Amino acid sequence: MALKRDPEKHPNHERWLVSYGDLLTLLLAVFVVMYAMSQSDKKKVEEVAESLRESFGYSKASLGDRPVIIQSGAVSIVPNLRSKLVLAGRERTLSGKVRLYAGHSDFSSIKASIDAYLVKTGNNGKVAVEITRRGVVVSLKEAGFFDSGSSDLKAGSSETLSAIATTLNQYANAFRVEGHTDNIPIHSAAFRSNWELSTARATNVVHFLTESAGFAPASVSAVGYGEYRPVSDNESQDGRARNRRVDIVLLSEEAALGEARSR
Repeated sequence: MALKRDPEKHPNHERWLVSYGDLLTLLLAVFVVMYAMSQSDKKKVEEVAESLRESFGYSKASLGDRPVIIQSGAVSIVPNLRSKLVLAGRERTLSGKVRLYAGHSDFSSIKASIDAYLVKTGNNGKVAVEITRRGVVVSLKEAGFFDSGSSDLKAGSSETLSAIATTLNQYANAFRVEGHTDNIPIHSAAFRSNWELSTARATNVVHFLTESAGFAPASVSAVGYGEYRPVSDNESQDGRARNRRVDIVLLSEEAALGEARSR
């Protein structure tokens, strides 16, 4: 009797479909998770952007549909927002007014404005204005603003000083008020030396600028050099008269930074 042979078994070529299906399912799950995360990040980015717009005083309504365009690494921003970004940290607001920093290109017009006022009022012999590497220097000569040996401003000097202050206070620069004397020693009940006299005069000018002319106190400093920073020799009466002065210095940005580093 012949034995019944089992039918020949063929290998299962379709078993790989199970693993392939599992792989596709896994990939689909990964893409779903990534998409969900991207939507979440997009929402966060929009929240940050809205926060920045509000910090600059803008909202979606005020910006409308004007886009921020990025091309070749450069950012094109709406004009008003660009102005705010450029001026950030470079302006001083006082009494609701915005004061911009005066650069070297502005110094000539500042000098011309003060000189024109001095000529018009006949006070050009009492004040000298020059441009130096530090900025604009307005020199108040002793004869026009102080009595000899006194640190008090003359009563008639306030009008001239106010006009000068109005021109200078349009700008957000730092100001340095520097007192100077000649080399004639002073010994009085009020002042032990020329250092005290020069410092007191500079301080009184600072008080005028901050209390009567609206200068921000944080933007102004006072220093007294006594006889040690002369602009002329002390051998003649005219030379000594030139040395007796109080300088109001509108500091350039570089000069202000240099003085800050030296402290």
